[in-house]
Amino acid sequence: MPVEFRFAHFSDPHLPLRPDDAAGVRWLGVKRRLGRLSWRLKRQRIHQPAVLAALLADVAAQAPDHIVLTGDLTNLALPDEVQRARAWLDRIGPPDRVSVVPGNHDAMVAVPWTDGLGRWAPWLTGDTPEPDAFPFVRMRGPVAFVGVSTAAPSLPLLATGRIGAEQAARLEAILADLGRRDRFRVVLIHHPPLRVGESERRALRDRPRVQNALARVGAELVLHGHHHRDHIGSLPGPNGPVPVIGVSSASAAPVAGATPARWVHYTVTRPAGGGWRLSAVVRGYTPDGFRTDARFAVTTEAHHTAP
Repeated sequence: MPVEFRFAHFSDPHLPLRPDDAAGVRWLGVKRRLGRLSWRLKRQRIHQPAVLAALLADVAAQAPDHIVLTGDLTNLALPDEVQRARAWLDRIGPPDRVSVVPGNHDAMVAVPWTDGLGRWAPWLTGDTPEPDAFPFVRMRGPVAFVGVSTAAPSLPLLATGRIGAEQAARLEAILADLGRRDRFRVVLIHHPPLRVGESERRALRDRPRVQNALARVGAELVLHGHHHRDHIGSLPGPNGPVPVIGVSSASAAPVAGATPARWVHYTVTRPAGGGWRLSAVVRGYTPDGFRTDARFAVTTEAHHTAP
């Protein structure tokens, strides 16, 4: 097993809408109509293809072993958007090198799996596909990526998420098993499993389910997106705090009050005395290109995960 593994995390690229994306859709529904209006009035100024292209070039220059993307590839989850996002994923990297979980915009309305998220299946299913798509597990070196879906249609003017009792129970069982196998467990989730900001309008509605699972069996890292801003927090685990880290939108330009795009380059190593060391380099957008904004590291002592 490699003693070092490097991976990149970014989120919320919001690939641009095209004027003809709604062609042939006879009834968009209130939710999609509001989303399209939001894009026209504000979001298209923020989510700029040139910024996203610069981020992807910076990621490629660092040559990570793996890339993880925590949702919101689309804006309205229209068929043309979903198909275009699949082609975009093809350009980022092969499915064995890129892992994706969906966001709320990717499930804005209820769409059959085969017509929606199923088109991205190679990037968001596990090494051993299961009947229940989530959580999925991907083993890469010493790291186990555990992909969770919080993507669920919500009412107009809401951007909430939900994990559900069954998925939460599977998540806890998976994390417990991976802990016994001494893997570095990275949970990928779109909505953060703790409170970020003051409003519940964008929150994970049943986040206590995730919090309780982490409190009982733990994880080494939780990565999220959704709020389009940088975030570092933690949740209690059986052997100490579990880091919970989010990033701003991967396509965000510094306009209209938006937090500029950032991505994080993580390195997992095994210290001589056991346990894990996670180091991170935060890369942020400037008009002159991406540069290092911050560095940090977390070291955990060797321990046995609670059963």
